[in-house]
Amino acid sequence: MIQEPEPITADPPPGPATGPLLTQSWLDLAFLHWAYPPEDVAPLLPEGTVPDTLDGLTYVGLVAFRMHRVGWFRLPGIPYLGTFPETNVRLYSVDERGRRGVVFRSLDASRLIPVAVARSAFRLPYLWSKMSVRQEGDLLTYTSRRRWPGPRGAGSRIVVRRGPRLAEPTALEHFLTARWGMHNTFLGRSLYLPNTHPRWPLHRAELLSCEEDLVAAAGLPSPVGPPVSVLYSPGVPVRFGRPARPGGIPTP
Repeated sequence: MIQEPEPITADPPPGPATGPLLTQSWLDLAFLHWAYPPEDVAPLLPEGTVPDTLDGLTYVGLVAFRMHRVGWFRLPGIPYLGTFPETNVRLYSVDERGRRGVVFRSLDASRLIPVAVARSAFRLPYLWSKMSVRQEGDLLTYTSRRRWPGPRGAGSRIVVRRGPRLAEPTALEHFLTARWGMHNTFLGRSLYLPNTHPRWPLHRAELLSCEEDLVAAAGLPSPVGPPVSVLYSPGVPVRFGRPARPGGIPTP
């Protein structure tokens, strides 16, 4: 039985003072979101989770950004292999303890070795793609074309114009960005991987172009119409803690 979802908070909730499992920075993010009926999303979530909803709707996110210097434990982040463009398709979930999180349906990245490690070691749906992130003043262009494992050629081209910083994000904007964990299935078991980072610096953004088939390639109905939310963030440093099972017991 699912407990009442935890409150949505723009600041990270207090957690155990443990060393990080992973460190990284997410930079120059474009957040695009479409509203979906929960029943379209529910079959794609890990066991023990259900779609997280706001006013009866859940959301599908297409998030493009630059991953920067992924590192293990307290070691310095890796400058080349740990730095690359990434675009992911993500869903919004809540587990039996009421913990809100995200579920990744696909994570396209441009470095083959990190993709192979994430797929084999963590069972994350990373895919190797040809990608770029270009910035000209307030214009940002994110491109992606999938190489392996497929469907080969699936991709996206997103162009946004960064707008003014939001003094106070709306309830929907907090719902879509203030996420402090990830739900995933590993070796047949559902796990929750907590993360922490500073409050998002969010900007309004204008979507100038969006050509994509990544959402459909991730097993979802293709989006209908423009996204209901378009945001930009210069980014945040991120720390991932040790994973926990849905019941809250940390894994060895």
